[in-house]
Amino acid sequence: MPGDTYPKFRAAAVQAAPVFLDRDATIDKLETLVIKAAQAGADLVVFGESFVPAFPIWNLIYAPMDQHEFYRRMFDNAIQVPGPHTKRLGEVAKRHGVILSVGVTEKNSISMGAMWNTNLLFDSDGTLRNRHRKLVPTWAEKLTWAQGDGAYLRVEETDIGRIGTLICGENTNPLARFALLAQGEQIHIATYPPAWPFRRPGAGTHDYNLTEAIRIRSAAHAFEGKVFNIVSSCALDDDAIEQLAQGDGKMKELLRSAAPPASMIVGPDGELLAEPVKRGEGMATADIDIATSIEQKMIHDVVGHYNRFDIFKLEIDRTPHRPLRIKTSTVQDEMVEDELDLGPDDDGEPF
Repeated sequence: MPGDTYPKFRAAAVQAAPVFLDRDATIDKLETLVIKAAQAGADLVVFGESFVPAFPIWNLIYAPMDQHEFYRRMFDNAIQVPGPHTKRLGEVAKRHGVILSVGVTEKNSISMGAMWNTNLLFDSDGTLRNRHRKLVPTWAEKLTWAQGDGAYLRVEETDIGRIGTLICGENTNPLARFALLAQGEQIHIATYPPAWPFRRPGAGTHDYNLTEAIRIRSAAHAFEGKVFNIVSSCALDDDAIEQLAQGDGKMKELLRSAAPPASMIVGPDGELLAEPVKRGEGMATADIDIATSIEQKMIHDVVGHYNRFDIFKLEIDRTPHRPLRIKTSTVQDEMVEDELDLGPDDDGEPF
C-alpha cells in the first residue's frame, strides 16, 4: 500500500584525538577522517566534545594557578563563529557531501578571554545550521568555559531527519533532553571528552567510570525518546598526555589509568546498532531507518500519548546572552535593528 516514507542514512561516530591545542592541524586531521567516513558511505559524521582544538583536561588535574599557559593556548586556538575556521569546517562538509557535527571551543571578538563549549552542525551544502553552547560547564570545566544559553537549544530539520545536540553532562539533564524531544527530535547527537579523571590513583575509592557513564546516558535517551543516538567521544593520545603531564611521571600515570571514553550508535529500543569504540581511535558506523522508531512509540511516547501536558509544563527562554543591550528611542531605529536579524552572537554578527 502507498504511504509516507521516511529517511534512511548511514551515521559515523568518530572517536579521535585532536592535534593537541593546534586548531589548524586538528581541522586537517578532521578532514582526513571525514574522507574516510564518506568513503564508508556515511551521510552524517560526528566528532567529540571540543575536538577543535582540545578538551581542557588540565582543569581536572591542576590547581587554577597552574593552568595559565594551557588557558592561553586554548584561547589562541579557539574559533570564532562566524569566522575563517567556521567557514573552513563548512567547506569540509560541502566538499565531501556530509552533514558534519563537530565540538569546538568558541571565542568571540568582544572578550579577550571568554570561551564556550560549543557544538557546530553543518549541512551537506556547507551551511552552518546550528551552534549550541553547553548550558552549564561541568565541575572544573568552569575554569575554561562560560555558560551557554537557550538561543539554539533547538532541533534542526535536515534531509536525514530532525537533529538535536547535547554536550556531555547535558545528557544527564532531563529537562534539556526533553526540550529537544518535544521539538520532534529523531536523531540525537551526544559528545564526550577523552577522559574524566576524578580521583587520584590509590585514593581507596573507585574513579569515575566514563565508559559506563556514557553507555548509561546514551541508552537512556534513545530508549526514553525512541530516537537514534549518535555518540562521539574524543580520544587521548600519547602526545596530549606528554604535554599535559609536563614531565611529571605521576601525572602520566593518572592520565593513562583514567577510564576511557566510548563512541557508539544506539537505536530507539536502547540497543547498540554498531560495535562501540571503547579505547583509542576508531569509528562506529550504522545504517539508520527513521521509521524504526514508530513501533517503539506504540509503547511509550513521552512527547505524545504517554504524557500529561495538563500537569507538566516546560518553557524555554531563548534570549541570547549578550554583554550589552542598546535600547533606541525611535520606532525607526528599532525597525532597522529588527531587519538586521542579529541572532544570538555576542558580537552582533549573524552566523
